[in-house]
Amino acid sequence: MSAPDPGTLGRLDSWEGVHAVVAGLGASGYAAADALMQVGARLTILDDGEGDRLRERAEILEVLGADVRLGAGATAALPDETAVLVPFPGLPPTTPIVAEALARDVPVWSEPELAWRLRAPGAAPWIAVTGTNGKTTTVEMLASILRAAGLRAPAVGNIGVPVTEAVMDPTGYDVLAVELSSFQLHFADRIACEASAVLNVAADHLDWHGGAAGYTADKGRIYEHVERACVYNVADPETERLVQDADVAEGARAIGFTLGVPSIGMVGVVDDVLADRAFVPERATSAAELATLGDLAGPAGE
Repeated sequence: MSAPDPGTLGRLDSWEGVHAVVAGLGASGYAAADALMQVGARLTILDDGEGDRLRERAEILEVLGADVRLGAGATAALPDETAVLVPFPGLPPTTPIVAEALARDVPVWSEPELAWRLRAPGAAPWIAVTGTNGKTTTVEMLASILRAAGLRAPAVGNIGVPVTEAVMDPTGYDVLAVELSSFQLHFADRIACEASAVLNVAADHLDWHGGAAGYTADKGRIYEHVERACVYNVADPETERLVQDADVAEGARAIGFTLGVPSIGMVGVVDDVLADRAFVPERATSAAELATLGDLAGPAGE
């Protein structure tokens, strides 16, 4: 009997017979491997390193039944019968193992993409942030705001805690504050966040993405399938263009943020007041005060 197509599988399905390959045994690779083992996939893990930390992780996964290959050349070629490849974020599409997977039409998923596919029914929504600068600070602030509202809301993703670790946590969460890098977004096509933001776009990682256009397009993937709000930077027109180009859920709105006086559909600053003209019912004629700059503690209020 042939193995099932991994693209059709989710958290409650059996992955028995699916040969999944994880390239890289860092934090995200280890979390991805653990998640794939939990759903029953046949797992091969490849990493060119040989440090103590890697060997410790390898021993744990081998006990669980994984085939772990460490050392120089481990990622040189894609194993036979690979059904899906989950590479660590530093591997660009031109890396031989990734290029081979793409040439063989083997699905390539980032660790957050795998996490999205393994969400349980009724799982926590994602609020995601990307950008060339400021995304870690913004995600930390977002998680703090959500927790202050009484929600169980960890900061996950590129910020350090793998998304699969949070998704597979049996205790569950109310919402995830997710930092996504352009690397992680490149190999993601099913993620559908509740709300997403691109803070800014400047030339970065151009070799990995094959140029500025590829880098910008990958940042824009965070807006794809968004359910409620696409947040963009009024001072960076490229971020608004990415919203305009995105295929979002019906009813999703574009919300701009600015340090100036906000227009309709924006959040901004009037004198020393943070003003909402995006969500307030009377936004066509007035704004709602959210806070004053003096209410913000620390660098955000300076």
